[in-house]
Amino acid sequence: MTGHGRSGSRPTLEEVALRAGVGRGTVSRVVNGSPGVSERTRAAVEAAVAELGYVPHRAARALAAGRADAVALVVPDPQAPFFPGGSFVEVVRGVGAALADTDVQLVLALAGGERERRRLEGLLSGRRVDGVLLVAAGAGDPLPELAVRLGIPAVLCGCRSASERLPSVDCDDREGAAAAVRHLLERGRRAIAAITGPLDACGDRRRLEGYRQALVAAGCPVDELLISAAAPTAEGGRQAVRELLERRPALDAVFAACDPLAAGALAGLRAAGRRIPGDVALAGFGDSAAARYLDPPLTSVRQPGEEMGRAMARLLLERIAGGRGAPGAEGEEPVVLPTRLVVRGSSWNVPGGGEGNAEGPGPLPRTGAFPQGE
Repeated sequence: MTGHGRSGSRPTLEEVALRAGVGRGTVSRVVNGSPGVSERTRAAVEAAVAELGYVPHRAARALAAGRADAVALVVPDPQAPFFPGGSFVEVVRGVGAALADTDVQLVLALAGGERERRRLEGLLSGRRVDGVLLVAAGAGDPLPELAVRLGIPAVLCGCRSASERLPSVDCDDREGAAAAVRHLLERGRRAIAAITGPLDACGDRRRLEGYRQALVAAGCPVDELLISAAAPTAEGGRQAVRELLERRPALDAVFAACDPLAAGALAGLRAAGRRIPGDVALAGFGDSAAARYLDPPLTSVRQPGEEMGRAMARLLLERIAGGRGAPGAEGEEPVVLPTRLVVRGSSWNVPGGGEGNAEGPGPLPRTGAFPQGE
């Protein structure tokens, strides 16, 4: 009968109890590692488990332990540009990798519409997950506060405000933007425009701060007429660069706070007869897959998406294991991971000037950048 129950099916808890000569509750305590069982009884149950090939039902075991053995990764409407850098797939990959060696399942949940949001609230209220990972939650999103109110551990990807109470994992938006602007300055550009997303978003504010800081550090005045906020889309970038050219026709570089904005800016510059990078150098943020296939390929700040996912999952597992639900009044220091600048043809002049995607002569910029191909 080894490895099978009486009917040839998966052995049951009752069959293990019968083989060990103990009650069903005793077997459950041994399987779940509970104290209060003698060594002799524990040995008899473990021998019966091995003899029958009994495998505890995962959901039942989790229920007995007061856990769901699952965490939710919550993202907003997939049609919205919630992660303009395009690294969301990398974040999911990192979360999955961090959970791979655990018994914790990953539940992917969308929060685009009212119906989806109500379903999510039921998921949290019913304690069907042990914790929640929230990607790009907005300042008015009720889900983080619901998790706090219910005492469910939660970790954010990205920031909502400088006074965030929930633990979060983010990339260094400020330094990433500053590195891109330093690179443009080192290529001899001085009239550098900035196109940001809406400035009610924490990441866009920080990227604009990085832009300003890099200019000030280089002794360049910050020209407010070279700054434009737009919807974080290609069309937003196209419209923004059209307005910037009207205000400052002599602009010679553009830093865009996300790759979709950069792609639109590239199209708008080309429509205005500007050569890239000959007349106007261009840099984006996010290093999306599309950045490699633009013409010329786009210089862009790479976000560590997979590392962010790993860090989020590890932080959440620590909070679950430690029984830490609602954060303290002072909040927690965010985990901030470094970015890297990928230099491509949109900012690196081709010998002889003009458009192209080859690297020009001279040393690479001193900004922690690395050249195209990596």
